[in-house]
Amino acid sequence: QMQDLIQQQVDAIIIWPTDGQALVPAVRNAHQADIPVVVTNSNIAEAGMDFIAAFSGPNNIQQGIYSAEMMCEALDGEGEIVQITGMPGYTTAIERQQGFDERLAELCPDVVQLDIQPGDWNRERAQRTMETFLTRFDNIDGVYSGDDNMGVGALNAAIDAGRAEGMVFIGATNFAVGYDAMERGEYWGSVYQSPVDDAEAALQTALDVLAGEDVPKLNYFDTPKITQENMAEFDRPVF
Repeated sequence: QMQDLIQQQVDAIIIWPTDGQALVPAVRNAHQADIPVVVTNSNIAEAGMDFIAAFSGPNNIQQGIYSAEMMCEALDGEGEIVQITGMPGYTTAIERQQGFDERLAELCPDVVQLDIQPGDWNRERAQRTMETFLTRFDNIDGVYSGDDNMGVGALNAAIDAGRAEGMVFIGATNFAVGYDAMERGEYWGSVYQSPVDDAEAALQTALDVLAGEDVPKLNYFDTPKITQENMAEFDRPVF
């Protein structure tokens, strides 16, 4: 698809990569054709940064930091947790895990991560991953998932096993299923990210680039913490 757009000599390309490393050659080709590329939502790998005009989207490392802070608060600084990450190699998954791991170790050294396994952004896969965790570990105080879709999969596994009571579930990219679980009191918190904000920011960034404005390489929009306590301040997600 990228090559087709390059051949059409479009004015600009906005792309949401699933694999930031695999995208580098295509973005290099667009750069050589003098077509500006704006990457949105999940950033390109470091090797491709010189070939893009800008990135527009959430700060995924900061999202991981926010999730670690919520986990630490919910567990009062101590406990045993597991982590379910997104798809291996996916920049968003890498960055959210990095932010979470580093901040958790800094803020709550007495919160121990028992294991970290991928859920591939898939609810059913995350549920199976959580089922394995529940079989292996007699005590799990909290679960951090790289997005709410996986988080609700983990929650469902814990409910089915009769072990959800008192277990803290923290996610990111607040999905409707996470919002609803939060409303039921089953899900502690997440990070609110609107796809509308994402799309509008990416389009505006591309228009600014085409207008010749001085656009920063990294353009982040705010993705605040959302918990059971403040969720009334946020609209229910559209997806």
